[in-house]
Amino acid sequence: QVQLVESGGGLVQAGGSLRLSCAGFGSTFNSYGMGWFRQAPGKERECVAAITWSSSTYYADSVKGRFTISRDNAKNTVYLQMNNLKPEDTAVYYCAVRTGYGISSSVVGYNYWGQGTQVAVSS
Repeated sequence: QVQLVESGGGLVQAGGSLRLSCAGFGSTFNSYGMGWFRQAPGKERECVAAITWSSSTYYADSVKGRFTISRDNAKNTVYLQMNNLKPEDTAVYYCAVRTGYGISSSVVGYNYWGQGTQVAVSS
């Protein structure tokens, strides 16, 4: 049974940084793509960053230059480094695993999801 566990969320002031981690259990994710999504109240879930098994990356325009996705296959873990955070980054952040080929920014392109971690950015 695949399980993803996110950590690292919290409350931070605008301009601050957080590092989210997502540890995978129940499978080896070395050959899978992984993504970070977020969902703010009343809004649809959106992809902020994704990474393939070979470490090709995708970033949403709203986070380019501020967020960095990376992975440590030895630890079955994916990270999201978030710098220069803004109040509009406030959301629940989810990691997800994609077993299909290539990179995807679509919710339907992912097969397994974590439970989410709250990020709140104060102005």
